[in-house]
Amino acid sequence: MQTERIIFSITQLNAEVGQHLAQGFPALWVEGEISNFIRASSGHLYLSLKDAGAQVRCAMFKGRAATLKLAPKNGLKVLVRGKVGLYEPRGEYQFIIEHMEDAGVGALQRQFEELKHTLQAQGLFAPEHKRPLPAFPRCIGVITSPTGAAVRDILNVLKRRCPQIPVVVYPVLVQGEGSKEQIVNAIRQADCGQRCDVLIVARGGGSIEDLWSFNEASVAHAIHACSLPVISGVGHEIDFTIADFVADVRAPTPSAAAELVSPDMSALQTHAQRLLWQLQRHQQRRLQHANEHLQRLQQRLANQRPTQRLQQRFQRVDELELRLRTALSRRLQTHAQRLTHAQTRLHTQSPLRQIRQQQQRLEHWQQALEQRLQQQLGKAQDRLQMQVGKLHALSPLATLERGYSIVRQHAHGAVIKETAPLRLGQSVYTQLKDGGFESIITQIQEVAPN
Repeated sequence: MQTERIIFSITQLNAEVGQHLAQGFPALWVEGEISNFIRASSGHLYLSLKDAGAQVRCAMFKGRAATLKLAPKNGLKVLVRGKVGLYEPRGEYQFIIEHMEDAGVGALQRQFEELKHTLQAQGLFAPEHKRPLPAFPRCIGVITSPTGAAVRDILNVLKRRCPQIPVVVYPVLVQGEGSKEQIVNAIRQADCGQRCDVLIVARGGGSIEDLWSFNEASVAHAIHACSLPVISGVGHEIDFTIADFVADVRAPTPSAAAELVSPDMSALQTHAQRLLWQLQRHQQRRLQHANEHLQRLQQRLANQRPTQRLQQRFQRVDELELRLRTALSRRLQTHAQRLTHAQTRLHTQSPLRQIRQQQQRLEHWQQALEQRLQQQLGKAQDRLQMQVGKLHALSPLATLERGYSIVRQHAHGAVIKETAPLRLGQSVYTQLKDGGFESIITQIQEVAPN
């Protein structure tokens, strides 16, 4: 039995092959050297990628070509990502490029990712190892190139924000041969010297090759081992290095690193002035309340009229004394009458024993009466002395007896309490315990409120 023959046209064959190629190969990464490069007027790019044993035609269409960050040229070794396809009009298979980067950069990027993964596994990026920055550093260390723009930017920011904080610059190469060793040595020198209490490791922007010194494992371990807080300010905001991940704080730029580590003294001074003003207002309110309380106490003292109360106490003592004397006189009179009556009875009956007994009883009553009289007089005198002591404690004269003095405008004038109304050459009167004297003001000294 003869099978039916299926005949393809060339167009059909190339379309079928192109479909199989597209389906059979996923997106690939290919590395090679550019040759036969052509930039068409349409914006599409055509080139060949080759290595020592073969080459392949490639195309990169306008939309993808517009996103390129490098300038393709013959002889440039590149790393491209894309898909295998077929150019059907000529029946040639080709590689359709969707992304292109410098092969050297790609290798560095892979090396960067591998080192990042290794150091992360070792715990160098762990948050618990991050040290806080000092709020008010005593000295700031800067590890960077002494001739680059980064050091000028950092010093300008620090001078503007906190010019009184000393800065120590540790000059190093920030790229090229020997740079990583200098950076490591500078970190260790700053850590051992203990002159600074925070470090800035910085440089300006550049390509990944330019920044590679800050992607070295030795630099990462030196930052991790440093006992001082480290700020990484390498490159621009879009640049990331291994030093950024190991450092305690990552700043997007060198200037931002200086901003992070330095307190804004102008803002702090404004805040301090505001706090001082609030403290002064609080003290003024407290002083005003104290003065008002003192005035109320003085008014209460005046309302209590201590002199009048003392006079009333004296009068009360005199009244009690009079009453006591009257009672005593009456009792003495009563006893005298009893004595007279007893003497009459004695004279009538003349019993000697009863006379002696009555005499003893009389003497006993006299002693008891005198003793009680003395006790009552003593208690009255004690109460009087107590009231006199209380009055004396409230009297302004007691203040003078303790060595204080009262300054008045004149001998009977108002008391001077503050320096505001005083004038040089003014005559004032000073009252002491046993008199007073006049003086002339030659100097006025005011004491600032606390």
